[in-house]
Amino acid sequence: MAEKDLNPAPLGLMGFGFTTILLNLINAGLLSADALGVVLPMGIFYGGLAQIIAGLLEAKNKNTFGATAFSSYGLFWWSFVAIKVMPPLGLAPSPSAAAIASYLFAWGVFTLLMTSATFNGPKALRVVFVTLSVLFFILSLGDFTGNQEIKIIGGYEGIFCGLTAIYLAIAEILNETYGRTILPIGE
Repeated sequence: MAEKDLNPAPLGLMGFGFTTILLNLINAGLLSADALGVVLPMGIFYGGLAQIIAGLLEAKNKNTFGATAFSSYGLFWWSFVAIKVMPPLGLAPSPSAAAIASYLFAWGVFTLLMTSATFNGPKALRVVFVTLSVLFFILSLGDFTGNQEIKIIGGYEGIFCGLTAIYLAIAEILNETYGRTILPIGE
């Protein structure tokens, strides 16, 4: 029996999904801003490091899409943490709302470009990337306009996006474990 490569995608998807949900519980107004005390460590380790590890494992498996996506979003979480932590430590100026909006918009463009590579894979992966693209653009618009209602809408959309990533991760785990489709991913 041939040895099969490890599928690192569930690790990366779980790290992304759970961290995205936690942050967007704050954006949706369901958790107060002090929950950043949980989101930031989660962003360093599960959202950040776990995704970077998944990206490196995807590179070892010669999966350019997985390597680029997981490594990039892992580094997104590290940069997000740095944006939150560095100004109070006097290591960087506090970014303006326009700067944050531009940052989120740039990530939206990156995600939209990555989404174009999902049309040859499982539909569940496409849903993750489409909802993430929408999330970045909504949150960017919320920062550009200063409209808190837009950020709240983005928060709920972000919760949905995170759930789609968790669904895909557990579907891949269960389907591989049982050798048949337990949860469909639309292949």
